[in-house]
Amino acid sequence: MSGLAVIHERYRELLSLWPVPSEQLTVPTRLGETFVVASGPEQAPPLVLLHGSGSTSAMWLGDVASYVDTHRVYAVDIPGEPGLSAPARPSLASGAYPDWLGDVLDALGIQRVRLLGVSLGGWLAAGFATRHPDRVERLVLLSPSGIGRQKLGIALLTLFLVPLGRYGIKMSLRLVLGTTPPPAMTEFVLLIHQHFRARREPVPVLGDEALAALTMPVLAIVGGRDALLDSAGTRDRLCRNAPGAQVVLLPEAGHLLLGQAGRIAEFLELRK
Repeated sequence: MSGLAVIHERYRELLSLWPVPSEQLTVPTRLGETFVVASGPEQAPPLVLLHGSGSTSAMWLGDVASYVDTHRVYAVDIPGEPGLSAPARPSLASGAYPDWLGDVLDALGIQRVRLLGVSLGGWLAAGFATRHPDRVERLVLLSPSGIGRQKLGIALLTLFLVPLGRYGIKMSLRLVLGTTPPPAMTEFVLLIHQHFRARREPVPVLGDEALAALTMPVLAIVGGRDALLDSAGTRDRLCRNAPGAQVVLLPEAGHLLLGQAGRIAEFLELRK
């Protein structure tokens, strides 16, 4: 069995633990077939969830139940990542990914959407919203890439730790994420790092003019101890350029922000 097949086998096992009734969909896009887990009432406002780099929609297992009472939730696997979508991996700078997200929305019959993205998914959600503000009703960004400066020091340190095997990878994860995920997810992340080649290209930075297009209500949550991203820079650029932005900086949090579903659900349900 190939390494990717091992990842997919474990991923399907995790999906069987999805905490609310769901259906698994495959929709056609310009980057190939895209895998989606859909939950919640079909007539409720649509909420699309976008995971981070080197991850899958399994990351939403602990949070999705907080959103399905009031939303039709679509957890989407980004192409080129270890999930069940197509392996296509165009350059992040090509503009292919925002176009791909438009294809996903069209295939799902969604005209206006609420977007929630983490890290790379946050960059993708924000990038789509800057291009198509008329299609995004609300935007939630958790530790979004492509706004504050990307830090390089921790990435260099992990290069020395990863060759130490499982112990080195666990140490790298702790340094990068700033905390330890739940045990089942930790094991899955270790499996991904063992068998999957992560992206190496830098995430393109969204310019001031692009951020100014974020006129919809925006909630951004960032960690003050994020080892990957300059969270203060993210906060400052959003507050300076995005008129609809509310930024929460958690001083002691790292890149992985746990326990934010209640805050996010409250923001999503607020009336304009």
